[in-house]
Amino acid sequence: MTALKARVVEVVHETADAHTLVLEPAEGDRDRFTYRPGQFLTVRVPAGDGWAARCYSLCSSPLTDDRLKVTVKRVAGGLGSNWICDSITSGDVLEVLRPAGTFTPASLDDDLLLVAGGSGITPVMSILKSCLAGGSGRVALLYANRDEKSVIFADELRALTEAHPDRLTVVHVLESVQGLPTPATLRSLAGPYTGRQAFVCGPEIFMDLATDTFTGLGMRVHVERFFSLEGDPFEEPEAAEDTGDAGEVEVEMDGETRTVPWPKSDRLLDALLRAGVEAPFSCREGNCSACACIRLEGEVTLDANTVLDEQDLADGLILACQARPVTDRLKITYDG
Repeated sequence: MTALKARVVEVVHETADAHTLVLEPAEGDRDRFTYRPGQFLTVRVPAGDGWAARCYSLCSSPLTDDRLKVTVKRVAGGLGSNWICDSITSGDVLEVLRPAGTFTPASLDDDLLLVAGGSGITPVMSILKSCLAGGSGRVALLYANRDEKSVIFADELRALTEAHPDRLTVVHVLESVQGLPTPATLRSLAGPYTGRQAFVCGPEIFMDLATDTFTGLGMRVHVERFFSLEGDPFEEPEAAEDTGDAGEVEVEMDGETRTVPWPKSDRLLDALLRAGVEAPFSCREGNCSACACIRLEGEVTLDANTVLDEQDLADGLILACQARPVTDRLKITYDG
């Protein structure tokens, strides 16, 4: 079974509609909760008579926080967010998947432009704290909200700015003061930082606006998008049909290398999980990038892909949950 358990040790009310869950992994699962700044957890949530899954970014930093934290903002009609905000209390145990995701900087020493709208601050906060604690680069944060009361982590951001005045710049964009963000507003605010990579997370319309604007300025933009999952990724995959034409895949993960069979009728992720490789994943639908790995040798096709852009594909990134073999042998790494 790939699911892990984490106990809620504290619930922090950040704003009227945003709660942070402070999590303690089950003793036997502790080593499987290692994560990189900007990654997320997939949480199993009740859905009628069955189960569903929702993804929530980690706002904690692996460099500064002893415990994992996820912040969940209530969404009107939201299956997972309302259950968590209404029902979850200290002592409850959640069923989750390993931390995953590619919304993470390659180096904490780079100068970055971080852009968040509303609860999109969650993974951005993880990156921000990690860069300040473990890197040498400068960080600028553009943070858009309705009003001052909607600003999540306001006190923590103020303290970090005071502690790192030469490395951290925080600019708040409030609809109640400046109105809704426009391309002109974002171009003006991003002007001093156009030589940096941008990491953007927030409501879809906001991310589209920021991506178009920053791309037009010649910037490389990384975006974190979450989709409501159609199925339950916690369910074990069905066994692949044995057609007798299995190839093989060599996989590097956590500093170890092993080779496992890969039936040509199977998707890469399912082949890895059946062989006992604890490969990360979340949606199983090609929508979240949690299962992304780097192809070093061999060729694959992807059944679906809504998250990897042309540059990602050129860099060798593939989605294990959607990859099917073209060549008899493949070599991949999760350690890149």
